[in-house]
Amino acid sequence: MKHSEKIRLGIIGMTEGNGHPYSWSAIFNGYDQDKMTAECPFAGIPEYLNKEPAETLQIAGANVTHIFCDDRHDAEHVAACSLIPNVVDAPEKMLGQVDAVIIATDIGSEHVARVKPFVEAGLPVFIDKPLCDNSSDLTTFRKWIVDEKRPIMSSSAMRYAKEYMPYQKSTNDLGELRFVSATMCKKWETYGIHALEAIYPIVGPGFRTIQNLGTPERNIIHMTHKRGIDIIIALIKDVQYGGGIRLAGTKGNAYVCSNDTFYAFKAQLQAFVDFLRSGEYPFPFSETEELMKLVIGGLKSRENHNCIINLD
Repeated sequence: MKHSEKIRLGIIGMTEGNGHPYSWSAIFNGYDQDKMTAECPFAGIPEYLNKEPAETLQIAGANVTHIFCDDRHDAEHVAACSLIPNVVDAPEKMLGQVDAVIIATDIGSEHVARVKPFVEAGLPVFIDKPLCDNSSDLTTFRKWIVDEKRPIMSSSAMRYAKEYMPYQKSTNDLGELRFVSATMCKKWETYGIHALEAIYPIVGPGFRTIQNLGTPERNIIHMTHKRGIDIIIALIKDVQYGGGIRLAGTKGNAYVCSNDTFYAFKAQLQAFVDFLRSGEYPFPFSETEELMKLVIGGLKSRENHNCIINLD
């Protein structure tokens, strides 16, 4: 895709508790500040959008031109708030009208079905985290991305949190990492990937085992890593969102908390636009695949009497 071309994006949403179509569309299109502030059902979205100067809000060279939601009323409201000109009654109605699609839903078990029409049409797709939540769908995505070279990208915005970036580059001042922990809210199925993908670029590939010692409401996850690191994620339904990462090594420790949601979302979406321009992935699919094995392993452990899952 030439740099001079304006990219037309379609966006698909929403799922319960996930307002990405509002915020992500606004990052491309701008937004109706009065309407978004007064009416957006996710109060945190106008809170962080309203902090941004108009001149730094938007990603250049791309706009969301079409939206579909399972409930048309949702789509019409997002369109009004985030200045999207076209609401469609079926996702397939976007074909021929857009250059790429964003699947802004976070139920992994739905993503193969949601993305299939666009994959078959050869359109590039960004899929909200998690890519999937079961082994069969992971096999399908691997076939599409690795074997068939379909342009599909997925990530959590926590990969792009600016507070974590120095530790992605180096943890040498902490010595050899021995323990990493994180807290997160809501469900392992949808939000576990936020904590996982915040940690993954710091510790790198090489997870060996995962064990979920908790319940659907209180997931307590223990993982081991080839570098000799024990990793704990406490994901509890009703805690405050986030909570940061603790890193402990042989020479020091650090606690890092991500607070700039807008920055992480914008950087994530910019990475997708860069991918559309260059055709080069910002990170290999092998990382996403390992992360999905962790998501799936955490579910399998919980469903099988909290057993240890060997990731090999």
